[in-house]
Amino acid sequence: MNNIGDILNSFYDQNILSHIRLWQEYPIKLVTLILDLVIVIFLGYKLLQIVKDSRAWQLVKGIAFLIIATSVSSFFNLNVLNYILSTVMDWGVILIIIIFQPEIRRALEQLGGTNRFARFFGLDKDIITKTKEDIYKVVIAVYELAKKRTGALIVMERDIQIKDIIATGIPMDSEVSPQLLVNIFVPNTPLHDGAVVISNNKIAAAACMLPLASDNDIAKELGTRHRAGIGVSKESDSIAIIVSEETGKVSVAKDGTLIADVREDVLKKILINNIVTKRLNEAKEKKQRKPLKETIKNLFKKD
Repeated sequence: MNNIGDILNSFYDQNILSHIRLWQEYPIKLVTLILDLVIVIFLGYKLLQIVKDSRAWQLVKGIAFLIIATSVSSFFNLNVLNYILSTVMDWGVILIIIIFQPEIRRALEQLGGTNRFARFFGLDKDIITKTKEDIYKVVIAVYELAKKRTGALIVMERDIQIKDIIATGIPMDSEVSPQLLVNIFVPNTPLHDGAVVISNNKIAAAACMLPLASDNDIAKELGTRHRAGIGVSKESDSIAIIVSEETGKVSVAKDGTLIADVREDVLKKILINNIVTKRLNEAKEKKQRKPLKETIKNLFKKD
């Protein structure tokens, strides 16, 4: 037995040494191996993220159970059970594709349409288009609320993050939707009292508490919503949209200033100019700065 153990140990040692020699001779293979492992781990992690909150998560747990059961049946020589489980595993891939076709399609759509790839390659068009769509949705909701004289306060975050304000509300992390925004502000519902904050193209939270501006900053006839809208616009670069419950008029607070009785087309222009156009200009400035930085670096290199 000791001789067999020695032979096996020497075999493994020689095998490991041969791999080490191979990697020393061809270091590129070690790099590709590491890259291969990193990609596989990353894809596995993303796959788990996609399926975690869906029906497919139950399937993943079922597959894990089948793999363990098949291994156990093989180890204890339970031939009939092992044959059945192995057959199920063989046909499992086809069954997964048939049963979970909608989930697979949605995952592939998310993979192809995600904004992360656009940001990575510097393609901000998708983000700009999404922001414009969100602005139109917000405007639709605002004037629907104005028609019904339903009081509302919507804050659109820009460059300065307002996480402390978001933390005071009820987390939502949902897509911007006119129907959802209207429903949030329905009187006598749990979320109607407070502000909705839109951050990173998402409804981040509802029922948020905002800092109030002092009485000297606003007219006496304006209420708490207007004071809160001005307050948040003074403490950050966010834009606040206020719908008056008494008059049904729409106002916009920006940089500590209140623009009262705003028409629908004017509200669209204000939001697009201050959010979308600003982002586009910043993106252009960054692109223009890159060649300048490279030129300066080259000058220093020459010296």
